[in-house]
Amino acid sequence: MNLTPYADLPSTLLDELRDADLDPERVYAGIVGALGEDLPAGAVDATSVATIAADAHGRADFNAREEGVVAGLGIAALVFHVVMGDTVTVEGRIADGTHVSAGARVMTVTGPTRGLLTAERTALNFASHLSGVATATSHWVAALEGTRARVLDTRKTLPNWRALQKYAVRCGGGVNHRFGLADLAMVKDNHVIAAGGVVPALQAVRAAFPGLPVEVEVTDLDQLRELLDAGCEQILLDNMSPALMAEAVAITDGRASLEASGGLTLERARQVAETGVDFISVGALTHSVVVFDLGMDLSET
Repeated sequence: MNLTPYADLPSTLLDELRDADLDPERVYAGIVGALGEDLPAGAVDATSVATIAADAHGRADFNAREEGVVAGLGIAALVFHVVMGDTVTVEGRIADGTHVSAGARVMTVTGPTRGLLTAERTALNFASHLSGVATATSHWVAALEGTRARVLDTRKTLPNWRALQKYAVRCGGGVNHRFGLADLAMVKDNHVIAAGGVVPALQAVRAAFPGLPVEVEVTDLDQLRELLDAGCEQILLDNMSPALMAEAVAITDGRASLEASGGLTLERARQVAETGVDFISVGALTHSVVVFDLGMDLSET
């Protein structure tokens, strides 16, 4: 299979990725790698070659088979261009972050039928997974509506999918936490043990990396008070009950932002948000998401 070189892809799609804070070259490499899983060098799509005439053209509609929020449709469109170059046309693509009903058409692709079917699964894998992340995030956003709390993602992402999954969280209305280990120092329980306490850990980070944002995890109110006295501005409340979180909010009194974390469920989201915390971090947005049910329905032209 001869794939379209990066330089020959539609600039509008590449610019769209840049505008979404995604690296188009990395996205392209990810698409090429995914296509290679289906068709290693020298391999052919045996079923399509055997059953479809080389000159056949078709129209494929991407339809939502459930209600939710879509994401990754631009990446899915790019998959078809990588496979078929300028012989493919993508029309009617709705914007990522749009809430759709079951049965909604979200994108139409027209081109050589063999190419459409060769690209189908890779395109759906990207769009279905990312729409699943966006949809799951939107449920948390809805549960927190009317409170001050915002839902955060975590670093519990699929390897090599972090930028894409965090993009999908944004599409669902959530907020990105740190991207990696270098852009925010997050002091967790093991760091606290190694440093000899929450304040020594905070001071160690400040001394080593002046100006770097620091968030420190606490498990009780005494640790919280120590950090507030030391001027810590971001504090994570780990595995606290709603009653204890509410007390932590009262003690903090706006001196630091508070993030709730640990074993949180959508059913408890509202109760936790009503304690007054600023953020609720949810690893499940990315580490155990259920894919969104998208389908590609082909018709000959």
